Order: sequence, then C-alpha cells, then structure tokens
Amino acid sequence: MNSSATKKKKPQTSLKNKSILLGVSGGVAAYKAIELCRRLRDEEASVSVVMTDASKNFVTPLSLEVASMHKVFSSLYEEPMAHITLPQQAELMVIAPATANIIGKFANGIADDLLSTCFLSFSGKTVIAPSMNWRMYENRIFRQNLEKLTSLGVIQVGPGQGSLACGEEGPGRMAEIPDIIDAVRTAFSKRDLEHEKIVVTAGPTREYLDPVRFISNRSSGKMGFAIAKAARNRGADVTLISGPTSLAAPAGMRFIQVETALEMAEAVEKEVRSGASALIMAAAVADFSPSEKSGTKIEKAGELLIRLRQTPDIISSVAAGKGKPFIIGFAAETGARVERAREKMKKKKMDMVVFNDVTEAGAGFDLDTNRVTIIDKKGETGLELMSKDSVAEAILDRFSEIKA
Repeated sequence: MNSSATKKKKPQTSLKNKSILLGVSGGVAAYKAIELCRRLRDEEASVSVVMTDASKNFVTPLSLEVASMHKVFSSLYEEPMAHITLPQQAELMVIAPATANIIGKFANGIADDLLSTCFLSFSGKTVIAPSMNWRMYENRIFRQNLEKLTSLGVIQVGPGQGSLACGEEGPGRMAEIPDIIDAVRTAFSKRDLEHEKIVVTAGPTREYLDPVRFISNRSSGKMGFAIAKAARNRGADVTLISGPTSLAAPAGMRFIQVETALEMAEAVEKEVRSGASALIMAAAVADFSPSEKSGTKIEKAGELLIRLRQTPDIISSVAAGKGKPFIIGFAAETGARVERAREKMKKKKMDMVVFNDVTEAGAGFDLDTNRVTIIDKKGETGLELMSKDSVAEAILDRFSEIKA
C-alpha cells in the first residue's frame, strides 16, 4: 500500500464481549467488587457474579446485581447445575477479594460452596486478588497454598501494602481496581511478543536553568506507559524509561526514572546495548537545553537571555550503533504535516514512526485518547480517535506483523 492511500482502523476494545465470572469472597474489601463490576462493564465485558455466603455480610447481592446487570448466584442448590453452566459460559474467572479461606479451598480441591465448585469446574485462566490481614498473608501455610495456585498458572494481582481494616499497616490490602483490570487485560492478551526485549520511553524531560527552574513540555507519559503495559501483557520483557510524570510505575517490568534528556539518552543507550530487540521512543524529549545552568537561583532583575544548545538525538545515536534494534519513533506535529514524519523516519533510520497532530481535538497532550497514523516502509495506516491503550495495541500489532 502506498503512502497516499491511508487505511483507516476502528478502535480496538480488548475486553469487549469478553465473558468474566467474578467471584466475591467474604472479606472487608468485598464492597470494592461493585466498582470492579462497573469498570469491567465500562470496558464492554459481560460480568456474572458468584458470591460466598460470608461475602453477603459486607455487600448485598442486589448491589452486585445492579452493577453487573446480571443475576447474582450464591447457592449451590438453588440452581443445581450453576457450578457447571457458569464456568462453561465464562472465558475468565476473577476472584476479588480472594480471602485466605477461599485460596485454601482452591489450593486443596475443596468444593463445598458454589464459588469453590465453579473454580474446580473452570478450565480457563483465573485471576485472584488476595485480601487479608498481614499476619494471615505471611502465614507459612497460606503462603504454600498461594504458591501452589500460582505454580499451576493462577494469576495473582496484589496485594498492596498499606493501612488495613484492622488499623494496622502491612501487606494484605486488595489490589487497586485499575491493577485488577490490568491483570484481566494480561490474561486476555495474545502472547505474540514473548521473545522480544523491548525498551520504551515515556514522558517529558526537564532541562534546568537553575536549581528550581527548568524547561519542559506538556507530555503526561500516558502513551508510553500504555505501550509498555501492552507489551508486557503480550509477553515481552519490558524496560520503561520515563521522565517526570504523575503516573505510578507499572508492575511486571523494569522501571527507570530519569529527568534530563542526557539522562534519558544514557539510560536508553545502556538498555539497548544489553540486547534489546526493539526501542519505542514515545517520550517527548526536549530538543534544546540551556547552554549554562546556574548553581544558584537566578535573581529576578531585568531581562534574562537564555542561550540554548541541542540535546542528544537519541534515536539517531541508537540507529548508528552496532546491533541496531527495531526502532519506533513518534512525530508530534502542529498541523497535518505527515510528510515531516516520513522524512524524520528516513533521516533517523527508524523502522516505524507514529504521527499525530497535537492540535487536533482529542489527540493532544495529557489526554486519554489519541488519533495517530502509523507509518512504516511499506505504507501507512490511519487510526480513528481511540484510547491510548487501543493505540498501543495497534502499534504493537503492526510491529508484530512486520517482525513476522
């Protein structure tokens, strides 16, 4: 396909029409299952809920029925075949919260209620979000049960460290809802990047004038973080190198925090030379840095003239080195100047470039959506406005196609 013919792709929703069986066991965090149901439905997944009797002490079946928009099940005898039919209809089981009791039942094949019998009947992937007091979490018998499940392929998310219901601090706090959603995405993701070692950059850089002032840009890091998480979910060994952002470091990957363009260049060079198969430069690296940095705060007095110098060109440097990885860059432009992105790809010897017009509605900095055009040596693909998670998947889809 030539570059003049731009193919349009529709948004991808990774959890759309996925059937999820949510198990809720009897812990204080059971109330969070309501929000989990809502978030999964926001992703267009279909959610059915199985509650233990103990969980009803913390949240009502009606609340979960409203949140899931499906009948809630809890009795092993009300519908005698539910422990067979519910798992048959599900593509994934999620247990949140997963108490020490239900984890012990799962690990030892005990099936004395609807949730534990559903688990034994289910042949697909299961995600568990442990939730309990820190003393229970660190108990050796419990740890053996948990390790037995994870060794059999059960996906564990959390727990977090923090304030517990008893007022104590420690591990045992149920994972946050976004982290559970992330684990669900991982369970559904295709594993087509398992042999790839991918370095991703994200966020802005800061170029300091003095100890308190710096030049930077509006990049939030959301695009780079989305790519890193999507690559991790698809099986890649991921290193994320990020400038300053308000985003939490994603689990399941190496995370390196930097500030300046020079620090990012040094980190990228080190990681790429350690055997990376791909570099995805989603960071908005500053093009210029002050020629001189004052060691003290610059006084406010009259005019201030700032002399700038160019920062290191990270992509060009990596492309010129030995063992060049597959390089994907980004071209953020003001206006539909896609030809500049093509020139940039050729000049810097990139294998792919992702173009976007930051002045277009929904596609600028610090947003959850983007509209991009993916350009490679065989042509280009224009995407409709979609979430940055979906853009990340589309970029990796094209990378996987080319590598194949």
